[in-house]
Amino acid sequence: MELRQLEYLVAVAEEASFTKAAARVYVTQPCVSAQIRRLERELGQDLLDRGGRTIQLTGVGAAVLPHARAVLAAIDGVRGAVESASGVVQGQVALGSVASSLSLRLPELVADFSEQYPDVEISLSEGSTDQLVEAVRAGRIDVAVIGIRAEPPAGLETLVIADELLVGAVSHDHPLAGRTSITVDEVEAHALMCLPAGSAMRAASDAAWAAAGIKPRVAFEASDPRVLAQLAARGMGMAILPERFVLSQPDQLHPVGITSMHLRGGLALAWRPSGRTSPAARALVARARTQLG
Repeated sequence: MELRQLEYLVAVAEEASFTKAAARVYVTQPCVSAQIRRLERELGQDLLDRGGRTIQLTGVGAAVLPHARAVLAAIDGVRGAVESASGVVQGQVALGSVASSLSLRLPELVADFSEQYPDVEISLSEGSTDQLVEAVRAGRIDVAVIGIRAEPPAGLETLVIADELLVGAVSHDHPLAGRTSITVDEVEAHALMCLPAGSAMRAASDAAWAAAGIKPRVAFEASDPRVLAQLAARGMGMAILPERFVLSQPDQLHPVGITSMHLRGGLALAWRPSGRTSPAARALVARARTQLG
């Protein structure tokens, strides 16, 4: 039995796909499949049910999975103890972020961290708040910038790093381009473009509409604020976006304030409790708290 076989098993179980698991562990799909077959032959039992549309654990596989995770966590603990004792920060660390954090200048954080810790490989990826929270909990991502919600995600530590006003963004030839603000009641007369339901920014805007007793028409949804900005610039409607993001594109967008105490969107750092993170991840959290906070 090899550690990589356990790593591949955990990846397949969590991704429910050989292809996605292979991309996660940076090997080919046939390699993942072959190594898990070897593990199954050694154990004398099938660990995966390959007959459905997605890969599922068998009963034996479900029983094995927590032990595989425990072994991998123990190995990470050994590496972490060595790094802590030696004072050398190395290894790999993954940073995730929602697309609406564009104004935080995350590439600068990655570059500065890499300069400070040249022996650490750092990756940056994007996803929704729900995806990132689950990835941090599962250990696939070490630190994430997520949207703020009413309750912080269970099991994770968080730090608020941004609390921004949300505004309407329209093209310079939109009927609202000559105004600096509108009342929340006036929103109902315009087609809106928003992030999809389930995102923190969408929850904030929906709360504002509910508090005002209105139901504006959402004409378009996109998970990337950049897409909403591009559509707004083409005159497709009014996008609801962070004020700082809109102001960063004066040639393309005109900001329209909306009078509502509820229309705010926030961002927070999220990471696993310190006892479950590597020295490299802890270093990234410290750097991000200083630089983004």
